[in-house]
Amino acid sequence: MTTTTPPAITTATDEPPVRKVRRAFSSPLASVAVVILAVLWTVPVLGLFVTSLRPKADVASSGWWTVFSHPHFTLSNYNTVLFKGGYNVNSGLAPYIVNSLAITIPATIIPIILASMAAYVLAWVRFKGSDAIFFTIFALQVVPLQMSLVPLLQLYSGGAHIGGITVIPALHLHGSLAEVWLSHTMFSLPLAVFLLHNFISQLPESVIEAARVDGASHLRVYRSIVLPLSMPAIASFAIFQFLWVWNDLLVSLTFAAKTTAAQPLTAQLQQLTGSFGSHLELLTAGAFVSIIIPMIVFFSLQRYFVKGMLAGSVKG
Repeated sequence: MTTTTPPAITTATDEPPVRKVRRAFSSPLASVAVVILAVLWTVPVLGLFVTSLRPKADVASSGWWTVFSHPHFTLSNYNTVLFKGGYNVNSGLAPYIVNSLAITIPATIIPIILASMAAYVLAWVRFKGSDAIFFTIFALQVVPLQMSLVPLLQLYSGGAHIGGITVIPALHLHGSLAEVWLSHTMFSLPLAVFLLHNFISQLPESVIEAARVDGASHLRVYRSIVLPLSMPAIASFAIFQFLWVWNDLLVSLTFAAKTTAAQPLTAQLQQLTGSFGSHLELLTAGAFVSIIIPMIVFFSLQRYFVKGMLAGSVKG
């Protein structure tokens, strides 16, 4: 006579940890907490926006919340900031928006191209020392950006020499946009290679091997297979790189402050408030002007960003 073992009864204590976390974050309490955090995050932004639409006299005499009882709005702050200029800014911010775009777009595209090529080679083209190169690139992320500013300035102006031998000749860029492009590319490559390598190395091996069997070269595999499949990771890095370069002030002041024609938007925003912070209405208007383009970029690439965040989280 055989006996059958009754099926095990799954209790709440036997529930997998991942399911517990998912249930906790989908509970009504978690939804309420998210709404509260969103409101707390939005209130300062709303105050900044309301201040940018108020006249100077109202900004100096009362807080932004008084606009609900005494509404008084004007677009003169934006007109002044964009076309007339404010304190110590004579031509308006419109030319510097163009400068920021001329800096940010190449400083985003160049690292992506170089990093994606390097990530593919380090992930799928095995050669002696490839792991050492990857870990060296990964270790470069710990080098503080501030430590490299002076050496880079010396490299651009005088080159690199060992004894009497010139290893790298002087570039003589003289505060041009190319000097800022190269600097941002150098600073972002270690992180870009690391992130893209982790994504590209997880691509299906069968797809790449099939292309290699069919006679595709490494360049063809990179262009036709790796790049399309890596778009979520590339878009995710592009968002972070674009926002970082667009909002950067330190690198811009170091390498582009020699000539006004190469200065980005952030270098001029700091001069809008005046010597004693008496032009707050202009600063808030300039701040909102500066975030319009990053918001367009973020929402345009948002679907790729979500795919990059969720890549590998679900099997099947």
